Amino acid sequence: MVTYKKAILILEDGTEIIGKSFGHEQSVSGEVVFNTAMTGYPESLTDPSYAGQLLVATYPLIGNYGVPDGKVEHGLPVNFESDRIQVSALIASDYTEDYSHWNAHQSLGNWLKKHKIPALFGIDTRALTKILREKGTMSGKIIFDHVDPGFSDPNKENLVAKVSTDKVIEYGNGETRVLLVDCGVKYNIIRHFVSRGIKVIRVPWDYDYSMIAFDGLFISNGPGNPKMCDTTIRHLTKSLQQDIPIFGICLGNQLLALAAGADTYKLKYGHRSHNQPVLQLGTNKALITSQNHGFAIDSDSIPSDWKTYFVNLNDGTNEGLRHKTKPIFTVQFHPEASGGPTDTEYLFDDFLKNVQSFKDNNAKN
Repeated sequence: MVTYKKAILILEDGTEIIGKSFGHEQSVSGEVVFNTAMTGYPESLTDPSYAGQLLVATYPLIGNYGVPDGKVEHGLPVNFESDRIQVSALIASDYTEDYSHWNAHQSLGNWLKKHKIPALFGIDTRALTKILREKGTMSGKIIFDHVDPGFSDPNKENLVAKVSTDKVIEYGNGETRVLLVDCGVKYNIIRHFVSRGIKVIRVPWDYDYSMIAFDGLFISNGPGNPKMCDTTIRHLTKSLQQDIPIFGICLGNQLLALAAGADTYKLKYGHRSHNQPVLQLGTNKALITSQNHGFAIDSDSIPSDWKTYFVNLNDGTNEGLRHKTKPIFTVQFHPEASGGPTDTEYLFDDFLKNVQSFKDNNAKN
C-alpha cells in the first residue's frame, strides 16, 4: 500500500487544508488560482501563463490518462506548451497512479517529481474553489515538515522575464515572416503558424526588433501583470505608429492596449477554463474559448481609434480590441486551443490574410 506524505495548504485568509503529496515534497508559495477544464492537464501545467501559481484543478480526478512523451517536431515538443512545467504547484481532489491511455509515457506524479513541482490531493477542490470565487484569488503556501516559505505575490514580479526566451529562434521555412514577441508563448501558437507555411522569428520579451525585416507582428500570451513589461510596451507604441499587421493574444491583448493608451486592472479571480463564452461585437456570433489570465482591459479607457472586438458573455469584460483603420486586432482568449475548443482558430487565418495583403501592397509600391 502506498503511503503519501501529508502537507498543509494555507490561504492568506487563514484557511488551512491538509492534503497528501504526489509530487515533489518541498514547501512553496504563490497565487492560488483554479482551472475548470475536464482534460488537458499536461498542456495547462506547461502553459507559461500559470508561472508563479498554485493551480487548483476543479475536475475531481487527475492523472487518469498519465503524461505523454516528449516527442519533438519543428524543434518543439508535440505534447506540451513549453519546455518545462510552469506552475508552482498542483492541487487536486483525487489522484491516481494507475493511468491508462495509448499516448501515456509516465504517471503525472513521476513527471511532477522529475520537474520538482509539489502536488497535493485529497483536498475538496470544489469547496476550495468556492472560497476563491467568494473572496477572490489570493496568495497561498504549501508547507512540508514545518518549513514555512511565507506568502508571496507573483504579480509583483516580472514573470514574463522568467518565462521568455533569452535568444532569437527561427521556426519554419516560409517566405512570409512573422515576428513573435515571446512573453511566455504557448508552443501551439508557433505550430499554427509553421503549419500554415510561415517563418516565425521568436524574440525575447524586451528585444528591440526595429532592425529585423518581417511581414507581421505577433504578441504572445504570458503571465502576470502587463504593466511590468514596460520595455515591451515602449516597443509596441512605436509599432502602432506603422501600418504593419499586428495580432496579440492574452497578455499580448493587454500589452497592445497599454501601448495604445488604454488601462488594465486585476480581475477578482481571473478567467481560467476551457469553456468561456465570448460574443463578437457587431454580430450574433458566440464562441466558446479557452482562457487563462488574471488581468483585463478597462473598457472605459479604450482610445477613440480602437473598438472592442469581443466581450465575455459571463461578466461583460473586454475580450479583444480592433483598430478602426489599421490591420491590428487582439483577443484575450486562446485561439490556439491547447487544450480547449477550436472555435476561434480562424483568427490565425484572419491575421495572415492581413499579412498577405500588407505584403502585396508593399510589392506594388
